[in-house]
Amino acid sequence: MIEGVFFTFGSTFEMWTFRIAVVALASFLIGGVVLCTRPQEEVIGHPKGLFLLFMAEMWERFSYYGMRALLIFYLVQHWLFSDSEASIIYGAYTALVYITPVVGGYLADQYIGQRKAVLFGAVLLTFGHFFMAFEGDGGQADPIINVFWLALALIIVGSGFLKANISVIVGQLYSRTDVRRDPAYTIFYMGINVGAATASIICGYLGQTYGWQYGFGLAGFGMLLGLVFFIIGKPLLLGKGEPKDPAKIAGGKEWAIYGAGLAMVLLCWAAIQYQELVGYVLGAFGGGLVLFVLFTAVTKLPSEERDRIFAAMFLILTSIVFWALFEQAGSSLNLFTDRHVDTQGVNASMFQSINAIYIVLLAPLFAMLWQGLARKGAEPSTPMKFGLAVIQVGLGFLVLVWGAESVGINVPTPVIFIFLIYLLHTTGELCLSPVGLSAMNRLSPAHMASLIMGTWFFASATGNFAAGLIAAATGAEGVGEDAGKQIVLDVYSTVGWYAVGIGVAVMVISPLIKKLMHLDSLRDETIDDDLEGQSEAGLEAQEAGIHPTTNPKG
Repeated sequence: MIEGVFFTFGSTFEMWTFRIAVVALASFLIGGVVLCTRPQEEVIGHPKGLFLLFMAEMWERFSYYGMRALLIFYLVQHWLFSDSEASIIYGAYTALVYITPVVGGYLADQYIGQRKAVLFGAVLLTFGHFFMAFEGDGGQADPIINVFWLALALIIVGSGFLKANISVIVGQLYSRTDVRRDPAYTIFYMGINVGAATASIICGYLGQTYGWQYGFGLAGFGMLLGLVFFIIGKPLLLGKGEPKDPAKIAGGKEWAIYGAGLAMVLLCWAAIQYQELVGYVLGAFGGGLVLFVLFTAVTKLPSEERDRIFAAMFLILTSIVFWALFEQAGSSLNLFTDRHVDTQGVNASMFQSINAIYIVLLAPLFAMLWQGLARKGAEPSTPMKFGLAVIQVGLGFLVLVWGAESVGINVPTPVIFIFLIYLLHTTGELCLSPVGLSAMNRLSPAHMASLIMGTWFFASATGNFAAGLIAAATGAEGVGEDAGKQIVLDVYSTVGWYAVGIGVAVMVISPLIKKLMHLDSLRDETIDDDLEGQSEAGLEAQEAGIHPTTNPKG
């Protein structure tokens, strides 16, 4: 153990990782405050509202990822759920997080506007994260567990209102032809990754070292800071994000919308306790949505548009496979790191920061790579990139299995293999997430854009729920540590090889899927029709596309 000025650390590496995260977070906080309080209307070439949204989003992501890094351990170690039960709960939770933005985006568009939706979501998130700090005595018989369920429900619905709309306000600060739009989203999404990376390190360390209430409490404090920034800085938004038709929320109707939001909290409170409900909802609504889209495509669309819908459905189904494996990170892979990896004295939850750090480092390189290949006419097609993504997520698991078995099942797995699996998963993510939204937009007729995006989101949610089922299969309580480790590695080996096989199959048939896309006959106005938030695609897992609205020209 290493004694710091205020804290005790398990290793020098953990100490310096924690210190760097604190300094980075403080630097961005101070820098954001300085930029937002400058007397000029614009700073470093951008409206000050951008930096206000940066600050709010940084703290929202800090709170979310701080809680996420600890959640699976909290379920297993404090509430005493089995690995399988905890994984199903985790999967249901993340699935619901990706369903609610569809509702939050719709209510903002039609009624209350993005600013009020973000404010309402931030209030729910603040209460949710603070309620997470009420831990009681532990065990499922403790009545305080009902506060825990309520906390999760508040976070789910709060994320739905906030995440669906805050990135849209960024876009509203600029005209569609403003060359600063893409740089603005790059700056904004630095906030996401700074919040995500530092939260996993700081909250993860405090929660696992000193107590759950400290990790969750700090996450709640971060969300409160984000809420305060957003309220005080309202003038910096220049009137953006307000209701399009104020008459729709006149006479108490606005409070009815907030009441509907609280009703969603109660619904999620029930669903998160009875996770099979989430599976039924995803199965029924998702299946119905796919059938409706296909029926519409076959009966009402001309041949080329119908083919494009078929291509979009193929990509959507492929994405389910990717997210089902990628989202092991917060559940089974987190537990594996804690129990079976030589972490060099670092708390396992802190490794949740690796993906965000890789994204910051690699996203610009991938953008340049695709642009360079495109200039040479060698850029892979969208379905080819999807195939590459699924292969890489599978290879990540196979590399981990090889690394663990090469040193012996009874020897802790070298930590380098955790860095390698996250590297392969991140490069896979950058092959799929940046192009997914763009593909959905390009392949959808204008009158079906929101419908296709809804299907894309149900696919993302389904992938997260399936991730919980896969993680549940790794549960091996009562069989001993070595046997339990082998069971996890067997599951990882199986899903890894299946993923590689599926990815290869996708690549083999990608020329056919590309042909169905009819890219040569896409009209310019179809390509130019923009989905709000498109520029940020791929800078956070499943980030782009949370706001399924279109801005067609003319």
